[in-house]
Amino acid sequence: MQLTNIAKFILLRTMKFTILLFAVIALSFTLVSFSPVDPVQSYLGAEMMVVSEEQKEEIAEHFGVNEPKYKQFFNWMKMFLQGDLGTSLLYRQDVFSIIQEKFLASFALMAISWAVSGIFGYGLGVIAGMNKGTIIDRAIKFYCFTLASTPTFWIAILLLIVFSLWLGLYPIGLGTPIGMLAEEVTLLDRLKHILLPALTLSIIGVSNIALHTRQKVVEILDAEFIRFARAKGEEGILLFARHGFRNTLFPAISVHFTSFGELFGGVILAEQVFSYPGLGQAIVQAGLNSDVPLLLGIVVFSAFFVFVGNLLADLLYYIIYLRMKNGEMI
Repeated sequence: MQLTNIAKFILLRTMKFTILLFAVIALSFTLVSFSPVDPVQSYLGAEMMVVSEEQKEEIAEHFGVNEPKYKQFFNWMKMFLQGDLGTSLLYRQDVFSIIQEKFLASFALMAISWAVSGIFGYGLGVIAGMNKGTIIDRAIKFYCFTLASTPTFWIAILLLIVFSLWLGLYPIGLGTPIGMLAEEVTLLDRLKHILLPALTLSIIGVSNIALHTRQKVVEILDAEFIRFARAKGEEGILLFARHGFRNTLFPAISVHFTSFGELFGGVILAEQVFSYPGLGQAIVQAGLNSDVPLLLGIVVFSAFFVFVGNLLADLLYYIIYLRMKNGEMI
């Protein structure tokens, strides 16, 4: 019965996402269509001066640019439903293959920062909650509130200045050393290039999970069963390990999954500062160079990525609700 409820829950969320995805695609296509963008000029680039008007018309006809906007939209939707996102005007490659390549680089960056921020955020939240009202609690809250109002690009620039320009410990940017063949790049080289961008996103991501965990720990420590445990002589770390860890970890993980959208937005800014060759930099380049197929493809993919994160978070919340409803321990 519980599995049936979970399946219905996932199906309902997927149906809502399908409607939302169509709205996102329609809005994105409309905004791009009414922008001062000339796809033919973007495709030709520097060769625009040596191409005749007849050739321009042929290129426009090939890409369907000279057709009415509504027809262009339905043509793109037809291709999308067939699994074809078109060809990038900037990279001259299939959009799906570009997204796949760029996402692998961005996913490594996001996975590292997501895991590190979750671990440190949870740890800080537990420390603050167990020391409520003390100078430690106030210091952690001040740190979290400061981070919550700090732009990602400012942290990135600060780390770049300190660790790359002043200390010279890490590369200034890019994902691999300049002038080195792909097969010659070692794991250590990649780690050196990914460390500062990942650290930037980790520092920003700590705030939300730390404050949520702190509040949850405070609520747990005020519960009746905690008073009973203290009456039996349990205190400190032992008390939390036995009675607070399970009741705070699962909700903290579910909340952390909801940060996927914020994480993806932070990746775009961090990759720009560090010139990291990921999906965030690709969408900026697509926008600046009027690469409509790549821009729409990344918008669709990013919407799907955020949906997966929110679905996992909602699913965890739903499982917690079912367990609590059945009287089970979290």
